[in-house]
Amino acid sequence: MFKKKLISTAILTAISTAGVSSLSYAEESATDDIEIIQVSGIRGSLQRSMDIKRDSSGIVDAISAEDMGKFPDTNLAESLQRITGVSIDRSGGEGSRVTVRGFGPANNLITLNGRQLPNTTGNRTFDFANVASESVSGVEVYKTSDASVTSGGIGATINLTTHKPLSSPGIKATFGVKAVDDQSTEQGSVTPELSGLYSQTFADDKFGISISGSYQERESGMQQFLQDQGYRASDASNTGWGGVPAGAEGGMNRPTTGIYSNPQQPRYVFQESQRERLNGQLVLQYQPVENVTATLDYTTFRTNVEEQYTDASVWFNYAGDRSESVWAGEPNSYPLIYSEIYEINSPADYADTSLTVGAWGRKETTDSLGLNLEWSVTDKLNLEFDHHSSKAQMKASDPRHGTRNNIQLPSYTRTRSGLDLTGELPGIATGNLENFNPDTMRLSGSWFANDKYDSEIDQTQVSGEYFIDDNLSIDFGASVNTVNNHYRHTQVQRPDWGGVGVEGDFSDIDWRQDTILDKFQAKAGNFEGTATQADYDLFNTIFFADFDSIVNAAEYADPTANVDGVWGDCKAAAGAAAGPNGEGQFCASTNWDADTNRFTEEKTKAAFLQVNYKGDYKDMFFDLQVGIRYEKTDVYSQASAPGYSRIEWNEDTATSVTGLTGIETLSQSADYDQILPNINFNIEVVEDVMVRAAASKTISRAGYNALLGGTSVNTGGSLSGYSGNSGNPGLEPLESINFDISSEWYYSEGSYVSFGYFKKDVSNWITTGTVDSNIFNLADPLNGEKFNAAVNALGANASNEQIRTYIFENFADDPNVQPKFDENGELDGGTIIGDPATDETANFRLNVPVNGDTEHTIDGFEFNVQHLFGESGFGGIVNYTMVDSGLEYDNDSLEDTEALVGLSDTANVVFFYDKEGLQARIAYNWRDAFLNERRVNGDLTAPIYTDEYYQIDFNISYEVPAVEGLTVFIEGINITDEYVTSYGRKQELIYNITQTGSRYGLGVRYNF
Repeated sequence: MFKKKLISTAILTAISTAGVSSLSYAEESATDDIEIIQVSGIRGSLQRSMDIKRDSSGIVDAISAEDMGKFPDTNLAESLQRITGVSIDRSGGEGSRVTVRGFGPANNLITLNGRQLPNTTGNRTFDFANVASESVSGVEVYKTSDASVTSGGIGATINLTTHKPLSSPGIKATFGVKAVDDQSTEQGSVTPELSGLYSQTFADDKFGISISGSYQERESGMQQFLQDQGYRASDASNTGWGGVPAGAEGGMNRPTTGIYSNPQQPRYVFQESQRERLNGQLVLQYQPVENVTATLDYTTFRTNVEEQYTDASVWFNYAGDRSESVWAGEPNSYPLIYSEIYEINSPADYADTSLTVGAWGRKETTDSLGLNLEWSVTDKLNLEFDHHSSKAQMKASDPRHGTRNNIQLPSYTRTRSGLDLTGELPGIATGNLENFNPDTMRLSGSWFANDKYDSEIDQTQVSGEYFIDDNLSIDFGASVNTVNNHYRHTQVQRPDWGGVGVEGDFSDIDWRQDTILDKFQAKAGNFEGTATQADYDLFNTIFFADFDSIVNAAEYADPTANVDGVWGDCKAAAGAAAGPNGEGQFCASTNWDADTNRFTEEKTKAAFLQVNYKGDYKDMFFDLQVGIRYEKTDVYSQASAPGYSRIEWNEDTATSVTGLTGIETLSQSADYDQILPNINFNIEVVEDVMVRAAASKTISRAGYNALLGGTSVNTGGSLSGYSGNSGNPGLEPLESINFDISSEWYYSEGSYVSFGYFKKDVSNWITTGTVDSNIFNLADPLNGEKFNAAVNALGANASNEQIRTYIFENFADDPNVQPKFDENGELDGGTIIGDPATDETANFRLNVPVNGDTEHTIDGFEFNVQHLFGESGFGGIVNYTMVDSGLEYDNDSLEDTEALVGLSDTANVVFFYDKEGLQARIAYNWRDAFLNERRVNGDLTAPIYTDEYYQIDFNISYEVPAVEGLTVFIEGINITDEYVTSYGRKQELIYNITQTGSRYGLGVRYNF
């Protein structure tokens, strides 16, 4: 894999050396008369977290801020991954989502001060990158069930807590500033981060106010090898489209048994991203009398992300001479080298080398207003009322660009295509690369997608605690939680994938030429050993330009306005091709009803009762907690989606579903109820040794996207078929019967060791079912008289291009056959429209989420040791989590097979020093390989795994003696510049290799 930069090794060595020398000096300078070390900083954080774990009624792990405004890591997810059983997914090199005990982000409930938060992901996942760690005082991870806690997390319920002024009387404040150097960006610079918190109490600490805020700018980049289309897998007997000829014509060691996989569209991707994040919270507290406390709080998150995208790719046509391909791995074969060499007799025989460009942005906002009342009615009765109204939204930052877009600029100059998977980096090759440049580029298809999410939550909770005596108490309560989600989507698509305009349409743009392969740390495969190795031009040229300049040129390059039914909101440029009312086709649309407009409401009413008993047995202290929670959930869904009138075959390897006919709106309702019991038992078998046992039933609800009603079809098709998706509001939640047992030995101040076993028997798994549908009754141009006539005349191994040429030449009088000719009168592609009179009706394979009828068991072990080396200031944490389900994806099958996504072992090693104002920590995190996706899409159906990954982070801070409260710090993230790799049925079938680089921060913080 990638070789590490020498600078990374040097930095790591320097940190270790500097840390040891500084620590030794601090140790020597300590005075002998100091007998009590103040528990603060790293040690204080670990001590408080350990106390929460020890005093809990169930199995709970926690993270506490090291100081006001200072969390252990700059990102909450990065801190959470250091807890046993917790692993994370990263986006742009930053922790984003968490997996707990093998259950992915959608199966864990994230709350803020006990309240469910809305999100803009379309499912139940929570993006931790949107929350500044400086505003959080602690995180609690509940791994076992408590009847008083809102349901929804099978893996865990994770509660984020924030500062409250009456909990910290007096005047408290912290201000911080940091400069961040993200080494992943090619175009960015050092960016600022600011944070602050001010808290004060008044009137004899009866009234308090706390205000906190943070502002962050981040510029980052990404370099990636991407095979997002995947690999087309088929039986070894396949010699047609998606396969290779039999025998030597199909390459060396061409498989004869089992299955084999062919690449579709490898690409090198370069992406730049700019993010602004603003967090703020205002908390007002009033305690008019000792037994009543009122809290009013407002929380806001604001995120704005802008992205620029460029990739260079080749598209394999499954045609030409493929004898130089090399195969391995039979009976599950993969190409060490895949090669297509084309016979060039005329300009029409050249294939396209494509440049794809895009630029888009999104704004995400979350606002929450809450009221909490606590009343100690008597010495035996406490009551609490809590309500919050929260809303979140995601929309395009630039309505013209939408939330994602894509313009393809092909250069029809390619004489061959190749992919070499033998190198550390997959090598992409073309022939005639020197002619790939803006002077030879034309316009191909384009699309501008626009998504908008709105989510609102109104949650009211009333709870109480009644003490019968010193040993026995009862918790009780009821709640109503209403969640509304509104998802809208449009896509303005030009299906001109065969190319329009002429060469030179984009020559006048200010292009910047650059190389590709030197941006990666790995050496690409170079087709060594092939008969014509010198003719494989490694893809090492890419061009960058301003996206709006490309859009402007594209408007005039397209002679005819042609979209799949939805026009853009913008007006076309003067003199450019336009829609019937002057609409543009190179911009996004907000005509939601013309595409996808879906709404769900989920209303849950709940009540709980829980009995708590404390006692001792033979001098062993124990506590017992028995609870039950009842929930009734009603789901309502309304959806609008478009209909279509025809299928057009306008490119050799792809068709388009087009011709908008109208909008259909449907509504559906469903309901279910759940009884969720739990029992937790804890006993101190000997002094400082706790044994815990727990049993419970928990649930995890289906993602909001899965609950959305309506059916949408993918508007692109191929010889492998047509597809679509449909929601299912009747989905029931996953159900899990859980068993936990653990032991903890608190053997010294701040030190403990724990070992636990957990088992979860899970049913109602949500899987993807497939339904055959003749939705819209569209004629398929790939399955009818004209297509069959071409195959009969040319033979079964005829390429798509040959079949299309035959139809254009022999059915020119058919009104559904529309050839195009270039300026020399030569055939230059065209469109073949499905004919209801002669073509078969297209079959759409619709993916529908359904509840399965099988039960699967996930179990595992968790081990953790935290040790402080006396008063030396040194300490460390080592933990390991092992998870197993007994299910493995069958990589040798062409069908989707049952397997659990996200399961992996994890480990952490942390060493730190904290004494006399100097704090230093270096942390190693490892996650084993895991199944990341079960892709279901015809011959692209496949498992996608994420390879094992490790990351090393550090931070060092120093409290300046001359200025009380002033701290300077430096931190590094991913300092060895690791990367993330995804692969398919075999490790050699690379789906992506993503470099996101290392990140360093230097800052100061002042507390008083």
